[in-house]
Amino acid sequence: MRVRFGDCVFDASTRELRRAGQPVHLPPKAFQLLELLLSRRPRPVTKAEICDALWPDTTVGASSLARVMVDLRSAIGDDARHPRLLRTVHGFGYSFSGEAVLEQAPGPGPPDALACRLVWGEREIPLGEGEHVLGRLPDAGVWIDSTSVSRHHARIVVSAGRATLEDLASKNGTWLSGRKLAGPSELTDGDVITVGSIVLTFRAARSAVSTQTASSAERDKGGAPLRR
Repeated sequence: MRVRFGDCVFDASTRELRRAGQPVHLPPKAFQLLELLLSRRPRPVTKAEICDALWPDTTVGASSLARVMVDLRSAIGDDARHPRLLRTVHGFGYSFSGEAVLEQAPGPGPPDALACRLVWGEREIPLGEGEHVLGRLPDAGVWIDSTSVSRHHARIVVSAGRATLEDLASKNGTWLSGRKLAGPSELTDGDVITVGSIVLTFRAARSAVSTQTASSAERDKGGAPLRR
């Protein structure tokens, strides 16, 4: 996982945090906490879950977690009094609430990279490598202007030759081929995604495989032929 937020870049694979282009020392527990909050964003994580992840099989006091939060805020330039990135959910836990973008790690892409898109009626929405948020707000990567759709409803992540779909605690839920999502699920070509009252079709092809014109059976499935 490589995520850009504010003037920082967090790379879990290289275990590195950079701020304004410069490496920043992040204590191990603070690194673990940042990775956890980023992976769950924007949903809050309970203090109990955080302590279980950072101190497995060990009982710690609230002050231990508080010290880790101080280290983390200092490293990423967040102010507890006026937070931009880390939100304290009083009596519950913490969440990463800032704008964040999932990036492709440096280096050559996989030979079987996916060419993905969403089909929505006559619209075709390309999905490149990285994270794509589906939601009602205009700043969403896939803007769906419908009152049945939450502001940040779901997200699709395209990475390492695969695509996954995850609900973002939406009000009406996210459905994949008739099944309500309870966690991240891998997408395959032709999957039908329902967000609110909106029905989308996920299309994907390996770069090494030549594409073909969609058949009438595929159209009946709820999709639409892709323009070549």
